[in-house]
Amino acid sequence: MIESGSPILIIDDEENLRHMLSAMLSRQGYRADTAKNGAEGLRLLSEKVYDFILCDIRMPEMDGKEFLARALDEKVSSPIIMMSAYGSVDTAVDCMKMGAYDFISKPFKKDEIVMVLRKAEERERLKSENSRLKASVSGSENFCGLISRNAAMQEIFSQVRKVANLKTSVLILGESGTGKELVARAVHSSGNRAAKPFVAVNCGAIPENLLESELFGHVRGAFTDASGDKTGLFEQADGGTLLLDEIGEMPLALQVKLLRVLQEEEIRKVGAAVSRTINVRIVSATSRDLEADVRSGRFREDLYFRLNVFCIALPPLRERIEDIPYLVEHLALKCSSDSAASVIRFAPDAMRLLLAYPWPGNIRELENVVERGLIMSDGITITGSCLPPALHAATVSSAPSAASEDLSIKKAEDAIERDLIRKALDRTGGNRTQASKILEISHRSLLYKLKEFGIE
Repeated sequence: MIESGSPILIIDDEENLRHMLSAMLSRQGYRADTAKNGAEGLRLLSEKVYDFILCDIRMPEMDGKEFLARALDEKVSSPIIMMSAYGSVDTAVDCMKMGAYDFISKPFKKDEIVMVLRKAEERERLKSENSRLKASVSGSENFCGLISRNAAMQEIFSQVRKVANLKTSVLILGESGTGKELVARAVHSSGNRAAKPFVAVNCGAIPENLLESELFGHVRGAFTDASGDKTGLFEQADGGTLLLDEIGEMPLALQVKLLRVLQEEEIRKVGAAVSRTINVRIVSATSRDLEADVRSGRFREDLYFRLNVFCIALPPLRERIEDIPYLVEHLALKCSSDSAASVIRFAPDAMRLLLAYPWPGNIRELENVVERGLIMSDGITITGSCLPPALHAATVSSAPSAASEDLSIKKAEDAIERDLIRKALDRTGGNRTQASKILEISHRSLLYKLKEFGIE
């Protein structure tokens, strides 16, 4: 939808054409000014900012090509659409190479002009959204690559700042895919160890017989395949931070040796006769219930207390749905830069599916869904049809039971819409303005729906 009242500049030496375009675009909601040549157009540009510029190529005094070059030199950022008569298409293409947004051949129909302008408006909207997202990412809701406006996450940002400069052991708890490694990196990068190494190891991904050598290193001849000395991960992280991811998967025998490292602050390579002192901050992470593992004897209680000096518990994505619009924009930009795609807009039906889904795989699953949406879309918008069947199935299952034999799509949509509105109001503490932003509808539309659904 073209924004009502957008100022547009029409530059053409034919008075009748200027008058016709001005009248036609005024009926479309534009505020049109006209100029009879490029020089007059530049003068108007020095006095006023226009959202769009239509410029003929062949004109006396200053033609369209010279006008374009001068306008670009003066950093005019408005989309400039060249109008070319038959026989000057090559010149129009040259103008596009110089920086014109598009060109349209004369004679043209009203719909052609409107279509080109709508495409230009959409491009400008996307540029504006990109700028807003970049500003958002650099604002208070972004912390060391973590993006959130959720109150619980903001408190976690505060906790990370408090512990960042300390050597205190940090334990990060959270479901798979909630961003535990990102939080660990934030602890490291926001503190006084940022210039030193950050080393991460997944304790569940390395075979038990190799994990000790990976962590502490070994000397030549320590075992059959030890053909030379090996530097362990603790030594690699000296002065910095070592992330022990999935710490709950560490074998009991190795838990004893890790406890000694934490107590003595020294390591001994496998097969070595002497130990060496190290200065490493330990951050551990797990999706397991370590307290339950302690009770069952699967995890050492003394090690648990050593690791759990400062605990950070990450909420699952389903408890921070207000972050989903910001996360999907961020992830879309990230994925599109990898794939050279330009799709960054989510249609309302897609956003409703994203907000209604419970996200068992959390942000990792969300990133996969966004990447799939980018692949499946064929334009600048990701619609609901671009998203995986699981999201549609989850929405259907949350709708009124089919056992009632009521197969009305309208009623099912109303039920889903009513549920999303209630969730948005709950998340914002009843703040309707914030809720309308989460739902991506206008405040006026939200008030109408509150009245329609009888929501207080």
